[in-house]
Amino acid sequence: MTDLARHDWTKEAAAVRFRDKAFIGGKPVDALSGETFDCINPATGGLLAKVAACGDVDVDRAVKSARAAFEDGRWSGKSPAERKAVLLKLADLIRANMIELALLDSLDMGKLVMDAATVDVPGSAAIFQWYAEAIDKVYDEVAPTGPGNLAIIRREPLGVVGAVVPWNFPLDMATWKCAPALAMGNCVVLKPAEQSPLSALRLAELAIEAGLPEGVLNVVPGLGEVTGRALGLHPDVDCITFTGSTQVGKYFLGYSAQSNMKQVWLECGGKSPNLVFADCEDLDAAADMAAFGIFFNQGEICSANSRLLVERPIAEAFLEKMAERARRYTPGNPLDPNSSMGAIVDESQTARIMSFIAHGRKTSRLVSGGERVRVDGKGCFVQPTIFADVDAGDRLSREEIFGPVLAVSTFDSEGEAIARANDTIYGLAASVWTSNLSRAHRVSEKLRAGTVSVNTVDALSPMTPFGGFKQSGIGRDLSLHAFDKFSGLKTTWIKY
Repeated sequence: MTDLARHDWTKEAAAVRFRDKAFIGGKPVDALSGETFDCINPATGGLLAKVAACGDVDVDRAVKSARAAFEDGRWSGKSPAERKAVLLKLADLIRANMIELALLDSLDMGKLVMDAATVDVPGSAAIFQWYAEAIDKVYDEVAPTGPGNLAIIRREPLGVVGAVVPWNFPLDMATWKCAPALAMGNCVVLKPAEQSPLSALRLAELAIEAGLPEGVLNVVPGLGEVTGRALGLHPDVDCITFTGSTQVGKYFLGYSAQSNMKQVWLECGGKSPNLVFADCEDLDAAADMAAFGIFFNQGEICSANSRLLVERPIAEAFLEKMAERARRYTPGNPLDPNSSMGAIVDESQTARIMSFIAHGRKTSRLVSGGERVRVDGKGCFVQPTIFADVDAGDRLSREEIFGPVLAVSTFDSEGEAIARANDTIYGLAASVWTSNLSRAHRVSEKLRAGTVSVNTVDALSPMTPFGGFKQSGIGRDLSLHAFDKFSGLKTTWIKY
């Protein structure tokens, strides 16, 4: 960490080479139409690259490449130990190219380069390593049948997986999808968000260097309504795995229905509650983590703890602690190791966040922040913002903002806190702060969320499943359960 803090990131950034072509069949290629889209640095407004904008024909090329690779067994036919060796080498290459990958994500979508270097890139390497090491430990089954019968249940790869990932954690989210899908023996067509395609294109190159056969991992950058739609509607894609907004997730369900009934796995929106009870013994730790839970990565996190529910006796004191911590998250140059918050991904998202803040000024009490700011006269930066006295029916409580905006409310009883927490169309994550063990278990049981973090926020690891209930999605990323999304069960019944 210390060495990274002293690193000359600005100098390194000037030397970074941006990959601007699609990656199909193991090679960088232009879109057949020749069309491109601009890849913009949100911290400066400067143009990074003009990236190939893939259309239907390019997606079809990528799917055909993936299908051919799957059918001839160049990857699916390898033993688990052979796939393990390649993916372990890829994990090592991600670590070896950490500086470059961290810079690509920072420049592309505005996140702090220190966060990319210490969280995103090491985390991506660790996930490839975890799935590599897991795949030769996944056993098939034998069903309990009568004499003279043998029923074997095998887990087989699905075939061609279309992976559509968001812009908030470009490398990380690509890894969450690709690592288990590839480990299982599938071939992948990866569609990165148009706001942040650069690290995915570099990942594809590193995969080839690691020994992944050509055609097994293809990357098709482009606009969601064109490239993503084409992938969702393609009749030869066996599975779509998507992370992004709930509305777009619904589009993919429709694409499946309109085409070949491909499996669709969704990790969508959230409006995660953070419940702080008066019996919490360490309010400073709770405030530290509550601030982290909404201001880390500029609040651009699907599981961000964007609703803070505080028990009335401690509400004002806790709000003061939150305001003090918000002041520590000062937007700054993402390449400066001393910056505590980066840029919002683009002008459109910045305008959306500011529209929520404008609304909040009319309906709630502004405690801190609330302004768009510039760094060196440029960029998409928004102050960490806290609103108090937010009504349960207000937009600030109901809608996913995807920015550094915290809605604070009070409650008077445990039952009220649970009811308020569950009063949402989402069910991705929740946090509970209490020193009462019984309350911790009791409240966690009643919260409708895929992950409940007790006395911390947004807890996750490769070992635990991540996903949600209700309109937060279908299926789980991470853990061994991710293999369920990318495999099918085949029964072979032998009568002898």
